[in-house]
Amino acid sequence: MSRFAIAAAATALMAAMSAQAAEPIALRDMGSFHVGGRLVEISGKPVKEVVFTPGGVPAKVDPNGTYQVEQMYVQYFLPATEHGAYPLLMWHGGGLTGVTWETTPDGREGWLNYFLRKGWSVYNSDAVERGRAGWAQYPDIFKSEPVFLTTANPFLRFRIGDGPNSYDPDPAKRKLMPGSQFPNEGYDNFVKQGVPRWTTNDDATIAAYLAEIDRVGPCIIMFHSQAGSFGFKVAQARPDKVKALIAVEPAGVGDPAKVDALKNIPTLIIYGDYIERDSRWPKMRATGIAFAEGIKAAGGSVDVVDLPQAGIKGNSHMIMMDKNNAEVAGLIQKWLEGKGLTK
Repeated sequence: MSRFAIAAAATALMAAMSAQAAEPIALRDMGSFHVGGRLVEISGKPVKEVVFTPGGVPAKVDPNGTYQVEQMYVQYFLPATEHGAYPLLMWHGGGLTGVTWETTPDGREGWLNYFLRKGWSVYNSDAVERGRAGWAQYPDIFKSEPVFLTTANPFLRFRIGDGPNSYDPDPAKRKLMPGSQFPNEGYDNFVKQGVPRWTTNDDATIAAYLAEIDRVGPCIIMFHSQAGSFGFKVAQARPDKVKALIAVEPAGVGDPAKVDALKNIPTLIIYGDYIERDSRWPKMRATGIAFAEGIKAAGGSVDVVDLPQAGIKGNSHMIMMDKNNAEVAGLIQKWLEGKGLTK
C-alpha cells in the first residue's frame, strides 16, 4: 500500500472515529432522585431575624425543629439500547462529587458518556454532604469541621505534580510527573469541582449507598478513592445485589473479617502510575492488595491491573480524567465483557 493510501486510510479512520464520538446519545429515560437520610431534631437555639434579599423585610427564623439530613443525590441515564446486564453505579472520591465521571476538566467526554455509549444504564451520585445531596449543621449534626483543600493540594496529592513545590498558578511553570497524562490545561477547572468534606460521616454515607442499591436493585459498582471502603463494605452488606466491583485506586477497603461475602462478586482493581514516587500510595496500594488476596483466599475472583505494567502509562490518581481515559475505560469494558456482564 502506498504512503498516500495509508494516509488516506488513516484519515478515513480518524473521521469515522470522530463521527462516531459525535453521534447523539439515545436515551429511553433520564432523571434523578434523592435517597437515604434521616430526620434529626434540634432544640434550644435562639430565634433569629434574617434578611433573605438585600432591601427585603426581615423574617423570623426559628432553627428549632426537625431537619432532613444525610440524603444522597442520584442522577440516572438509561440508554435506548441496553447492552449492560446490570445498571452501573458510579461513586466518586473524597472532596468531590459525581462531576468526577462527567466531562473531563479539559472538555473531553468522561466515563459516564463512555459507558452510556456502550449501552450501560448509568447511575451517578453526589454522596452524603456533597453537591446536590446538601449539607447539615456543624457541630449539631455533622460532628467534625469540614476539610477544605487549597488549589495546590491535589496537584501533589493526586500524583499530578512531580514533588514538593511542583504547582504554580501559571500552567506553563508547573512541574508534572514525567509523561503525565493529566490534562494540565484543565487543572484550574478541576479544582473548581472540589467541595468541603467531613471525616465523620462514613456511616451515613454507607447507609445512603445501601439505600441506593436497595432502590436500583442488582447492579455493578464503579468506585474511586475514598469510596473504596464504601464500595467494598456495601458489597459485603448486599452480596446478593452486587454483581461486580470496579475499584479505581481505592484509598480504603472493606472489612477483612468479612471477605467471604465477596467471594462470588468478580472484582477489578486498577492502579495508575507513579505510585512508588508517592509518600502515601505505596501503603494504600499494599492495603488494597492484601485485601484482594484475602478475597482470593476465600475463593473469590480479583483482577489487579497496574496500568504501567499493562502498557498504559502516565496516569494520575484521577484516571477517569486523564488524556488516555478512553483507553482505560476500554480495558474496563473488555473486563466486563469477559465476565459475561454484557448482553
